Amino acid sequence: MIGNALVAAAFVSYIGPFHSADRQSLWAGQWISDIIEKKIPYTEGVDPLGVLSNDSMQAIWKTQGLPADRKSLENAAIVVSCKRYPLIIDPQLQGIKWIKGKEGSEMLVITLQQDKWQKRVEHALCNGLVLMIEAVGENIDPLLDPLLSRQFVKKGKGQTVKIGSEDIDMMPSFKLYLQTKLINPHYKPETAAQCTIINFIVTEQGLEDQLLAMVVRVEKPDLEQTKEELVNKQN
Repeated sequence: MIGNALVAAAFVSYIGPFHSADRQSLWAGQWISDIIEKKIPYTEGVDPLGVLSNDSMQAIWKTQGLPADRKSLENAAIVVSCKRYPLIIDPQLQGIKWIKGKEGSEMLVITLQQDKWQKRVEHALCNGLVLMIEAVGENIDPLLDPLLSRQFVKKGKGQTVKIGSEDIDMMPSFKLYLQTKLINPHYKPETAAQCTIINFIVTEQGLEDQLLAMVVRVEKPDLEQTKEELVNKQN
């Protein structure tokens, strides 16, 4: 359990910004070797994705609109496991499509270019809504720093957070997602420390897996329909 938890925690904390090959090289090549060298007990052949999720969870993510390739499943596992707010690098909008499927129609979607966006953030905090901030740039508005840094102050039974000059009551059910369409953003170290950066950019292998599913849907629609029915029954 110790080694498996260590690999999974490092996976959630550090692996998100990288592409598939770099991820594999890091956890399977460097981290496992380090664990063996330090004689930390672990399960031989451990896979962080298997520690963080199971087949049932992955099937649910797919029915919510997540592509079926390995990298997308890893990204979803990081999103549901991370404690820092997720910042999704998502130029093809696949991550945001899955999150909208996961969180439902009640999610509040804003951009920082809108008028009075601060009031909408406060509204989401006070009412415990799921908030998605779309199309953020490389520099995120400093007004959000206390929220991103989770500088929460306990007040009675609840918590408050400072947005601008006001202390805003925060409901426990509040969730925040940030999304950028930039392909290769360079964020400041403090942004990387505040958020869990997750790379949803489609890779060639991921695109192959997705296109294969589309081809099966066109060429063998009955087969694809049977597969979807089985997945739904399993869920």
